[in-house]
Amino acid sequence: MMKSKLEYIWLDGSVPTQQLRAKTRVAENFSGNLEDCPVWSFDGSSTNQAGGGASDLLLKPVFICPDPDRKNAYLVLTEVLNPDGTPHETNGRAHIEEEDEDFWFGYEQEYFLYDPQTRLPLGFPAGGFPEPQGPYYCGVGGSKAFGRQIVEEHFDICLEAGLNVEGINAEVAAGQWEFQIFAKGAHNAGDQIWMARFLLERTAEKYGVDVEWHPKPLGKELDWNGSGMHANFSNGLMRTCGDEKVFNAICEEFGKNIKEHIDVYGAYNDQRLTGKHETAAITDFSYGVSDRGASIRIPVGTVEDGWKGRLEDRRPASNGDPYKIGARIIKTVHAAKI
Repeated sequence: MMKSKLEYIWLDGSVPTQQLRAKTRVAENFSGNLEDCPVWSFDGSSTNQAGGGASDLLLKPVFICPDPDRKNAYLVLTEVLNPDGTPHETNGRAHIEEEDEDFWFGYEQEYFLYDPQTRLPLGFPAGGFPEPQGPYYCGVGGSKAFGRQIVEEHFDICLEAGLNVEGINAEVAAGQWEFQIFAKGAHNAGDQIWMARFLLERTAEKYGVDVEWHPKPLGKELDWNGSGMHANFSNGLMRTCGDEKVFNAICEEFGKNIKEHIDVYGAYNDQRLTGKHETAAITDFSYGVSDRGASIRIPVGTVEDGWKGRLEDRRPASNGDPYKIGARIIKTVHAAKI
């Protein structure tokens, strides 16, 4: 009789940024299929999601993949439900009301690797700073790239698990890195980002290193880049229209809904969106071709392909919930008069 480990993963009730939680159950003769993963329960009073007098909440499996880091094991991403089966108030996945598989998303997830003792990014000396920004972006060498072993191991594990990670690179600040994930549909894109985040945290844990998702962990007053999760998106019309007016109309609609987007783009994003370090100010809205200082960048490839392709919203923070971000993007695009 074959026994498999099923790691159930969910988002807790921490505020203002939810944290990942996980626990394992054993299944006999498990098929490996999502539909054969049972609904499970957990103690919501220990995760800021329920009171002690009525603490049972449900974990509904929504995404499964192999767990390359454990023997006979699977990773099972779940969403949190109330005992009556309705979505819990912390269930960001339930915010996707207008799922549209015609929407494609490419998220650029930035993050810092932190030394838990110094509470500084890898590469930062205790009580001081490394050389200024410049050599770290896509850098190579012991004085430029910090934590590469963790990043490469995470990259391999994600690919073995079947996640659609399309690349990695060292970012602008010391100890800062990025991975990119492409997926079709807001549910699928969000599932893959959360699973990749879980795998990164668990991989870094083995090295005694923390992953810092805060969008401006070093403070907005210092001359160091923050971390975002740039959201590249398109639908069928954008990929085929060949019409600049379509892209302008979508961007203009985003400009009418600044607060609605910022509200779901991640906590402390005001510390990152200052108008410096390749960002637009959080109170402003702009768009432009190949402009990394704009709220929305129109990639030069979209123009060169005859106005067919994607847009990049550069405002989402590294700690943003991809479910809520994708849901808001879909809603705004649908509202555009095109």
